[in-house]
Amino acid sequence: MVQTYQSPVRVYKYPFELVMAAYEKRFPTCKMIPVFLGCEIISEQKSEDGAEHVVERRCKLSVDAPYILKKIMGVDHVYFIQKNALDSRNRVLKIDAHNESFSSRIIINEHCQYSVHSENPDWTCFEQSATLDIKHFFNFESMVEKIAMKQYAANIKKGKEVIEYYINEILSSGVPYTPRWQPPETAAMDIKTDDTPSQDSGLRSRSNSAHSHSSQSSLVLGATAATICTDKLPINPEGLSTPDKTGKLEDVYIERFLGSLTPVQESRLVQLRQWLQETHKGKIPRDAHILRFLRARDFSLDKSRDMLVHSLAWRKLHNIDHLLETYRPGDVMNQYYSGGWHYNDKDGRPLYVLKLGQMDVKGLMKSVGEEVLLKHVLYVNEEGLRRAGDATRSRGFPVSACTCIVDLDGLSMRHLWRPGIRALLRIIEMVEANYPDTMGRLLIVRAPRVFPVLWTLVSPFIDEDTRQKFMIYGGNDYQGPGGLIDFIDKKYIPDFLGGDCFCDVPEGGLVPKSLYKEEFTEKAPEGPPLSTDSLYQTCHIVKDFPNEVLICVPQKGSVITWDFDILKGDVTFTVLRCKHEVSGDPLHQHHISGALGGIGSTQYIDKTMQVGMDLSIVEPPHICRDGDSVQGSHVTSQAGSYILQWKYFDAGKAVFDFPLATHKSKVMYYTELLESAAFRGSMTSLQSSHSAFSSLSIGTSQSSLSAVTPDGIHRLKR
Repeated sequence: MVQTYQSPVRVYKYPFELVMAAYEKRFPTCKMIPVFLGCEIISEQKSEDGAEHVVERRCKLSVDAPYILKKIMGVDHVYFIQKNALDSRNRVLKIDAHNESFSSRIIINEHCQYSVHSENPDWTCFEQSATLDIKHFFNFESMVEKIAMKQYAANIKKGKEVIEYYINEILSSGVPYTPRWQPPETAAMDIKTDDTPSQDSGLRSRSNSAHSHSSQSSLVLGATAATICTDKLPINPEGLSTPDKTGKLEDVYIERFLGSLTPVQESRLVQLRQWLQETHKGKIPRDAHILRFLRARDFSLDKSRDMLVHSLAWRKLHNIDHLLETYRPGDVMNQYYSGGWHYNDKDGRPLYVLKLGQMDVKGLMKSVGEEVLLKHVLYVNEEGLRRAGDATRSRGFPVSACTCIVDLDGLSMRHLWRPGIRALLRIIEMVEANYPDTMGRLLIVRAPRVFPVLWTLVSPFIDEDTRQKFMIYGGNDYQGPGGLIDFIDKKYIPDFLGGDCFCDVPEGGLVPKSLYKEEFTEKAPEGPPLSTDSLYQTCHIVKDFPNEVLICVPQKGSVITWDFDILKGDVTFTVLRCKHEVSGDPLHQHHISGALGGIGSTQYIDKTMQVGMDLSIVEPPHICRDGDSVQGSHVTSQAGSYILQWKYFDAGKAVFDFPLATHKSKVMYYTELLESAAFRGSMTSLQSSHSAFSSLSIGTSQSSLSAVTPDGIHRLKR
């Protein structure tokens, strides 16, 4: 399996020429890089004007591996081929390196680039990507991969130290300025106007001399990485994705808003973010939210991506992005739901206090219903994300989670009401799936004897990493050293827990039966309580049974729009026009267990209908992969019946076709017809007005998914 590594943009707050001068001073020898044993020049080319200089070298590196592995390999050093291409005119240095030794067993490719910062010509950016493909290595593949990862992180750190050392050396030598490259004619004119040697010319001579020896960079994973950040980049006041207008993450931004990450963790964040930009039309969650899903899956790229994609689709389906603006707790919830926000803990995390022992869960469910109770919990989680973001911006360091105090004083067997426990388990499941790593610490105080029974019921549904954040105190153990005082400033400990701070959280208590509603006193529903009253529909696409949506276009020039997410499997999406009028009643409905109403997909096209005679393709088949989010539109050239079709796509043909095998894809979609008389404006600006992630996302400069072709038809693009 090929491992890919992608670093964030590392910024030097120094001109490109000064960084290059420091880079050259590392070679031909550098005591700070003992792994580098030497090199020989294979080829060297230089343009007539001196602006372009390409050097290719064969480099010798010592093997930093266990003794037994060295004995099996039979070598103490390996060789890499490295090519440096310096373009002084455009102020860019490109570095490519690959291994020569053991190339039939392991393939290492690394690409690095130094370039000018997009917003400040006096700053320099460093970017790095690498791939590691271990085919077979004496049955030590896992060990070699771990060694490579360890060396990757160590070399990045060492690269920073080396470049920083030589930049400081140049500056301390009294050289305040390193001149940019100039064409020979311009340089000659400068010499005529000033024949006196200067410090600048001396530095240029030293730099050229260094170039004649060796401009060696790292030759193993990460060895070319180097950066220096003595000052902080300007902080985006809104705390959005990145200060870099190109949409790339910078290392200083990560340190300021997301915290300290290892090189591998940074790489996973950059890769997942790039994938989302490509598949979700540039509207992606905030970086802190993406990072939560990576942490929840131990930075496994595939697992994190699957979890995040399904969560984004869930948010869109239930309109969660607008929950803070649309949901308002009713009188019953305001009076009897005994929870609320209360200052911050010592780490700056927002603090939520929940008097669970005083809450009448049964009364709340019979008064407002399970759906409102669940929606209120989601509202609290959304508010927690907002408060954590505000704390990050105001406190000057990353705050990504919240702390919760759960007071169990008053907890009794009445809280073990079966429908209430079932609702609690659904809440836990939904929060675990969509708000991972948002719980910084959970402090359970005044736990009674009945608590172990409740804990036994709910703990299996709580993630192991989350359970490690629980602190449980029985009786008065929460008071004094080792208790709340260790996590919360004394002045903020709630008064009902022995502190001096007034806590404005409802007392809760029994909900009067006069507030019970008949529709909520019956048996609780078996399905998920969260309402799905959104614009989106869900279909299950099985092999040989596509899902089709019929749209009757009344007049030429009307616009068909679509917005859909692939929740499972791969599909092909096609837009067709029927040459004959199609009845509004579906030809067939394929039933499938688990689908809403039992109907998995709907078909309008008869299998006897043929393209050319009965149908015309107006938007060619487009393959959509698992996790893709697709938006687009089509301007109709004539009135009639149009069909949007999602068909199961077999990504890999099996050697044997088992007829009993299940082939199923799942799509969440929304379509709309805009009549020509009602539509105004440029077609390139047409977007689905319901597809943005308003509270968790930011727009990037990615190109629109649908583009206008010369014939006026929007073509779907990935």
